[in-house]
Amino acid sequence: MLAIKEIQFVDLARQYHSIKNEIDSALQECLENAEFIGGSKVKQFEKEWAEFLGVKNCIACANGTDSIEILLESYGIGNGDEVIIPAHTWMSTGEAVVRQGAIPVFVDSHPDFFTIDASKIEERITKKTKAIIPVHLFGLPADLDPIMELAKKYNLIVIEDCAQSHNAFYKGKITGSIGHCSSFSFYPGKNLGAFGDAGCMVTNDDSIADRARMIANHGQIVTNGVIKKHHHLMSGRNSRLDTIHAAVLSVKLKHLSEWTIMRQKNAQLYSELFKNSEIKTPKIPDGSTHVFHLYVIQTENRDTLMKELAKRGISTAIHYPGILPQMKAFENLGSHLLQFPVSQVYQHKILSLPMFAELAEDEIKYIAQSVIELSS
Repeated sequence: MLAIKEIQFVDLARQYHSIKNEIDSALQECLENAEFIGGSKVKQFEKEWAEFLGVKNCIACANGTDSIEILLESYGIGNGDEVIIPAHTWMSTGEAVVRQGAIPVFVDSHPDFFTIDASKIEERITKKTKAIIPVHLFGLPADLDPIMELAKKYNLIVIEDCAQSHNAFYKGKITGSIGHCSSFSFYPGKNLGAFGDAGCMVTNDDSIADRARMIANHGQIVTNGVIKKHHHLMSGRNSRLDTIHAAVLSVKLKHLSEWTIMRQKNAQLYSELFKNSEIKTPKIPDGSTHVFHLYVIQTENRDTLMKELAKRGISTAIHYPGILPQMKAFENLGSHLLQFPVSQVYQHKILSLPMFAELAEDEIKYIAQSVIELSS
């Protein structure tokens, strides 16, 4: 097979050029108005994103990791408390728990999907458990109904980690609107991405919203979403959204629904091309929509395949090469001694293929054919 041009894992330049005039105009307005932190653009995006999700409050912050930490602090979750999280997720989910002084309690992945196995959560709940953080991994919603039932039964807080699930739906409800509160990342490579680190928190609880905004803005008093400057009720932190990022996000939000459909079509083509091969493709449970932040396959010869694809100009990635319980950062918890059989299998077989809305049909065919050839 003849190689075509190099295919990036995520090609953000293509996205920019597809909406260049809109982006340039929004950035120029920020520069001319000398708005760089906060201001009308941030308030505008907060309003737009809250309306898109159908929630009352959106509180912008500096990044997705901060958003989880601030939400935990807003609910008073800290020293000695336990928070249930997936064994298979990005570092931020566990890191945020630890930095609040709480203890992450890991649960294995579902055997058919990459998200947390809801049937394994109850056995990990103790008197110290205060919250569950289901991660909508790779763009597929976690199974939230049983999680919300457990939360009600044990009086727990559910914080949705929506860093990879912008515009995904679970049983007719958009992710971010189902739990008690939710965390979003707008890292540039996300389905809705800024031009740098950015994030937000959303909730229907006004008191939690005010507290989260207060923590994110140096502990200054907040009443009904309004900050009273120079009146510090507590020691907070500096976690604010840059105006330029808010302007970019407002522009991109107008295209998110269309981009979601394009990603889903790309994923469908991948899956059709792999249908008669040995490649294991993503599954989607009934009642859920997958927004394919990542298109993740499973294969036995993952590491070799990855190297050979690179020779053909195809960039791939592994999300993630190690599960959290077995990382050095969490070794003091003793969780590495436990078994997470599903997640442990995933970490050696998973490979993320190029996925973005602008990916061309001929590129997908080239990638799929290369994967099949090199795997046989």
